Amino acid sequence: MLIGPPRRRDALKNVHAERNTFLSRSVAAVLLCTACVILLIVRLVDLQVVRHAYFSTRADENRMRVMPVAPVRGLIYDRSGTVLAQNRPAFVLEITPEQVDDMDALLARLSRVVALDEADIDRFRDRVHKSPRYLGVPLRSNLSMEEVARYEIRRHEFPGVEVTAGLSRNYPLGASGAHVIGYVGGITERELQTIDEAAYQGLNQIGKVGVERAQEDILRGVPGAKIIEANAYGRPLRELDYQRGYPGRNIYLSLDARVQLVAEQALGDLTGAIVALDPQTGEVIAMVSNPGYDPHYFVEGISSKDYRQLLEDPRRPLFNRALQGTYPPGSTVKPAMALAGLEHDVFDPEHREFCGGEMKLPGSSRKYRCWKRSGHGWVDMATGVMRSCDIYFYQLALNLGIDRIHDAMSEFGLGHRTGIDLPLEKGGLFPSREWKQRTRHENWYPGETLNVGIGQGFTSVTPLQLAQMTARIAMRGGGFKPHVLHAVEDPITKGIDVVQPEPLEQIELADNQNWNVVIDAMVEVAHSPAGTAYRIGKDSPYRIAGKTGTAQVAGLKQDEAAPELEDTPLRLRDHALFIAFAPAEDPKIAVAVIAEHAGHGGSTAGPMARVVMDQYLLGEVVYGQEGQKPATTAVSNPPAPRPPEDATR
Repeated sequence: MLIGPPRRRDALKNVHAERNTFLSRSVAAVLLCTACVILLIVRLVDLQVVRHAYFSTRADENRMRVMPVAPVRGLIYDRSGTVLAQNRPAFVLEITPEQVDDMDALLARLSRVVALDEADIDRFRDRVHKSPRYLGVPLRSNLSMEEVARYEIRRHEFPGVEVTAGLSRNYPLGASGAHVIGYVGGITERELQTIDEAAYQGLNQIGKVGVERAQEDILRGVPGAKIIEANAYGRPLRELDYQRGYPGRNIYLSLDARVQLVAEQALGDLTGAIVALDPQTGEVIAMVSNPGYDPHYFVEGISSKDYRQLLEDPRRPLFNRALQGTYPPGSTVKPAMALAGLEHDVFDPEHREFCGGEMKLPGSSRKYRCWKRSGHGWVDMATGVMRSCDIYFYQLALNLGIDRIHDAMSEFGLGHRTGIDLPLEKGGLFPSREWKQRTRHENWYPGETLNVGIGQGFTSVTPLQLAQMTARIAMRGGGFKPHVLHAVEDPITKGIDVVQPEPLEQIELADNQNWNVVIDAMVEVAHSPAGTAYRIGKDSPYRIAGKTGTAQVAGLKQDEAAPELEDTPLRLRDHALFIAFAPAEDPKIAVAVIAEHAGHGGSTAGPMARVVMDQYLLGEVVYGQEGQKPATTAVSNPPAPRPPEDATR
């Protein structure tokens, strides 16, 4: 048996080298761990000691949130305490965008729980773009109790969504007085750039037009704040602190809701405006622009479809004709023209002109006709006003000249803004020689003076200006700036501050007896059988001083006869105007009426003014009732507590 060679012995292990390797690795591990511990200690010291205050504050911010508390908007009353604008409790569905990962999916799930239409979603998306992402944005207001219950059952499915109890603006009289009261709406991006953000914390609406806009600072109030503790999902757990704000102040307007309703009913389906003032204070008793609109459309945000319908309506319901509509005043300027003629000693009251139905300027073949084609015969000033003779006032205007006419009419406020405490008022135009040269680079012609003398031509005024002119005649040159704000009430202390009337500069005449001459002639307009408004004055229990007017819309050819009203297309029919104040001896109300394309002032606009004066002076409408006592116009909502006597009249 063969035996192989012996196996080679493995080399002996190097124990020393292995020990050195182990030791070096152990030292490195210890050093690394020590360094990590040191870094951890340093970090802990930094967090717990050096930056303790900072991180403690951040932790509190995550746990506690400061939430703005919107103030309650002030209420709006009429002069007798009837509520015109109020706040109603409403459940509001809000979404906080920063807490939502997928907005589209959330809205889709929500639509299966509460009713959401396209307008709600479009309005919400628009608001999201205009609001900070950390603030709740209303998606829908006025949720029903059933919708609130359905949401509460499944609220865990909707992170970032809350149903809160809020207030919604409400207008009890609907469209009545909407152009004056106005409405509130969502704050736009443009408005966010101009308003004080601190003053609107928690608010998402602002006054847009009318009193709601003009008195925004009074009605808005001062926001409060509350500190709440929230969980990890941002839902409130408890209230930690509360800082009280201050509610908006309530305001009383000079409007009389009953007179306003009667004036609106008087206009009926006609397009036009009625303005009634208190001559002794300048307060607006009624201001009607027809057609109107329902302000509730705008409170929660009007849909684009509904808004387009309002804009495209040919009757322009959003247009406030009382403040922005400019019209030829027609013969309603004749009392002021008569005063100018007396003041400049152009005509005296006994001076007579012959009216044969037409006149011509020297060297001209153009005929300037009177409204009565057969003429009025010999006419003095009283008869000229009473029967509204154009020929008399053509000659008066020619003798006065455009410069003196312009200055005299400007004193009565024609062609200038009145400065009423409402936005968007227009000034109109009462032309002058300088105006035509500046704007048209043309000379002034005598024929244009004749047209201006009867309220035609370039002349355009607002119904409010006509009412102010009437009030100034009633006050024999005195008067006050028109205003709708009557008093302001503090909702906490119940203290009431009454707005003091602002007097206008007195119109001084060389002979104050001239006021009586013209006012007596205006009384004859309504109470003489030959007066153009005798139909409204013959059975009046009080004396009316008035003046009819018919403003021509379309001109006639030189030899063309005026067509019958029913044969004229509506858009070419004359405007009907009427101004009046009553009682003539102690004026309490001055009225101006414009009914577009309605024909003659005496037959159309005059009766409207009469029922307005009846309602205000008598408390009921007597005119046209054939001796029967009519029911007083009803106001649907019960009146609020009346302010003190000196704040209501």
